[in-house]
Amino acid sequence: MATNITWHDGSVSLQERQDLLKQKGFTLWFTGLSASGKSTLATALEQTLLHSGINAYRLDGDNIRFGLNKNLGFGPDDRTENIRRISEVAKLFADATVVAITAFISPYRADRDSARALHQAAGIPFIEVFADAPLDVVEQRDPKGLYKKAKAGEIKEFTGISAPYEAPENAEIHIKTHEVSVEQGVQDILAYLVKNNLVDDSKLVKNN
Repeated sequence: MATNITWHDGSVSLQERQDLLKQKGFTLWFTGLSASGKSTLATALEQTLLHSGINAYRLDGDNIRFGLNKNLGFGPDDRTENIRRISEVAKLFADATVVAITAFISPYRADRDSARALHQAAGIPFIEVFADAPLDVVEQRDPKGLYKKAKAGEIKEFTGISAPYEAPENAEIHIKTHEVSVEQGVQDILAYLVKNNLVDDSKLVKNN
């Protein structure tokens, strides 16, 4: 724990920043099993928002482990620290009025609740998006061959096989990725954002 530090407030409030940049910052937190479609949805959503002139940035679970969190493993404590760090980063992006899109398995409910509480304390919207697909479906997809390796004992503490996944109980957005297309999933997310006045419908690129 750092000592002898002092928080320094800036001269620009969150509301003033949003008014000046004409955009609201918030975090969309995608959670789900490996191969559930989190990253696919997050990537498509990021592209749609950017093409609509809405500043957005995707923070992907694997990508973050190449840099910021490359010193962390996959045990329970490291998973919690992984989510704690990215929660702070996402909050900073959102505070800067960027739409932060995170795509992390984030298997523990308590860690996701902590991420939500961090945003709420700062007055920043936090929207949990559950990319939901049954275990048998994600095992069939298995684009990286991870489930096969996990079942063979080659990967330890793999979520859904040898480590738990605690599904969201009240996610703001619940997308059954084995039942809807990526395009429909993105449209469902956008509809939620428009309904809750987080993005302006008139800005969005329409798919004809």
